[in-house]
Amino acid sequence: MTLIDGIVFALYFLVILGIGYYFYRKNQGAEDYYIGGRKMSYPHVGLSVVATDVGGGFSIGLGGLGFVIGIAGSWMLFTGLVGAWLAAVFLIPKVKNLSTEQGFYTMPEIFQYFFNGKVAFVAGMISAIGYLGFTSSQMLAGAVLASSTFPELDLNTALWVMGAIIIVYTVMGGIKAVIYTDTFQWILLLSGLIFIGIPIAFLEIGGMEAIRDTVEPEMLSLGNISWTDAVNWGVTIIPIWFVGMTLYQRIYATRSESDAKKAWYMAGLFEWPIMAFMGVSLGLFARVAADQGMFVDMGFESAGDMHEEQGLPTLLATVLPVGLMGLMMSAYFSAIMSTADSCLVASSGNVSTDIIGRYMKWARDKKSAILFSQVVTLVIGVIALLIAVIFDTVLEIMLYSYAFMVSGLLVPVVGALYWRRSSSAGALAAMIGGGATTLILTLLAELDDRLGTEFAIDLPFGLDPNIFGITLALILFISISLLKPDRDKIYPSANQ
Repeated sequence: MTLIDGIVFALYFLVILGIGYYFYRKNQGAEDYYIGGRKMSYPHVGLSVVATDVGGGFSIGLGGLGFVIGIAGSWMLFTGLVGAWLAAVFLIPKVKNLSTEQGFYTMPEIFQYFFNGKVAFVAGMISAIGYLGFTSSQMLAGAVLASSTFPELDLNTALWVMGAIIIVYTVMGGIKAVIYTDTFQWILLLSGLIFIGIPIAFLEIGGMEAIRDTVEPEMLSLGNISWTDAVNWGVTIIPIWFVGMTLYQRIYATRSESDAKKAWYMAGLFEWPIMAFMGVSLGLFARVAADQGMFVDMGFESAGDMHEEQGLPTLLATVLPVGLMGLMMSAYFSAIMSTADSCLVASSGNVSTDIIGRYMKWARDKKSAILFSQVVTLVIGVIALLIAVIFDTVLEIMLYSYAFMVSGLLVPVVGALYWRRSSSAGALAAMIGGGATTLILTLLAELDDRLGTEFAIDLPFGLDPNIFGITLALILFISISLLKPDRDKIYPSANQ
């Protein structure tokens, strides 16, 4: 990267940090910090939703999928379209007005309302831990991009640098800064891909003829995925729209139920087909470039010599001219920042409201809420950075975090909103049993892959552990709710 590119890059970060500082001065309390005063317009929220959900992890991860399997990798984000629209129809009408009436800040407060404090506490723990994983994945995504862009920067150093930038910005900002900068960052990423990254890369590798001559035909087919991949992606990703703390914060932040629905419909369309095909196309272009020998000077003789998630940033570093390189890298870092700050604020919200805040009511006081929230955010950010060091790929850590949260929270939240006979005991059993099942099965597979132990379990058809976790959670939730109902439960009107 040249000096000009470096200056462009540095200016981008200064602008983002400046916006964070501006809203730090404007925030008046926890409601501003976590849900934007419930006054955010739907275009800003919609762009923030897609920026957070797709963000850097899926941007880099989609490039990796395009590098390995071609355009069929776009089906991963089709699950985002389905999840967003299902949530608009079935979730938002149940929770938006209720959240305003009850003053909710977090997703586990839904459990406090329909079940009891113990259920809300466990849900807060699961959500906080899950979003630690999400935050870590974004830090790793930034490190992969930075180390590929700056050859003199090794991955670990890049990870520490990116982690520090993300933590400092997020600690200052809060959800208002996150949503407004997400709008700017998403427009920057989209414009960079459409007008800079994709056309220049396409021409540099030789166009469609070169692509057909270089890669196997199945790389250009939408059918180049197995049915187990499709099922695993769907069961793991679609339900996150019903349990994701970042998404609940944005539902709460909108002005009305109608605005929230509009934001979710907008987000779904941006995820698929728009971002999905752009991301995997660039990954495919990187595969072609690698096999053409364009990365030899960087030490990669062919595609087989490099990590799949290095392909996209390496391609951009190779083909983009002076000035545009800095702009395009800023665009990708903006995607990473937009997800990282959201996830960090979400985890902080869970800890400060659902865990610590349950025993420290002063934490919501306007005079103390901002400082308290910032301290919690700082601590969680440092922990997330340490976790990021031990994972190999961005998608790995993201999908594990998704699975852990979904298997623990999906069944109880749907049951709370739609089943009158759901009980606190059933919710607790589902969260603990479902989450633990997914976690144990995942860890057994990791032990086998990393340590060569003999404890791994071969799941039928290669299905994701999350499927078994959700299934057990459903069985536990229904059976224990019927066996041990909440005796004096009064069903609120929102649950009718």
